[in-house]
Amino acid sequence: MASEHTYVHTDEHGVKRIGATGVTLDSVLAAWEQGSSPESIRSQYPALSLVEIYGTLTWCLEHVDEVNAYRERQQEVWDRWRAKAERDAKPVIRRLRDMQQSKIKGG
Repeated sequence: MASEHTYVHTDEHGVKRIGATGVTLDSVLAAWEQGSSPESIRSQYPALSLVEIYGTLTWCLEHVDEVNAYRERQQEVWDRWRAKAERDAKPVIRRLRDMQQSKIKGG
């Protein structure tokens, strides 16, 4: 009789994490999509076991729609934070960005 093990859970902030670690699903998927093997991911995130990594990847393959919806929500969160950071940038950051843009434009 096979036992069901939950490799991925959602924390109180809505972020999907792996096992009892703080490692996010986003981190493991990014490494996987960049071509890292589970063993290589393990070296990047030593808090994870190989069983957790393989289990997480299997879970993702079994829950494609849920993973895609989650990643879309995460992208929206990042976009909001990025826009807020742009809007609320300190004056020195704004000046540096302006200087960078003028260099790009050839000025």
